[in-house]
Amino acid sequence: MSRLILELTQAKADGTYAKLLGLLAKQELLILDDWGLEALQPAHRHDLMEILDDRHGHQSTLVISQLPTDQWYAAIGDNTLADAILDRLMHNSHQLKLKGESMRKKLGKLTDDGQLK
Repeated sequence: MSRLILELTQAKADGTYAKLLGLLAKQELLILDDWGLEALQPAHRHDLMEILDDRHGHQSTLVISQLPTDQWYAAIGDNTLADAILDRLMHNSHQLKLKGESMRKKLGKLTDDGQLK
């Protein structure tokens, strides 16, 4: 998410925003990783709404988050846009809730206290 937001901000500055939205709309699968790590700024909420509106019913979007879905409204930050964004995301969606330890930890790259070995 952070890189997508950065790219959208840069595209607005250099005049390629519409082109980037068109490219994102055409992708067969868009993966939004680390959803909800940071609250969205107003411009980012609008950008996300544009992306999801273009993709809704046409292409697949995968959201990966450690934030429970009942906290997504707060992460989006605006109830009206949150309704619209989440309606497009959750309508006809499949949710997989994973449990257990971090795979990074399981694979031995982290110690019990979260430090790198």
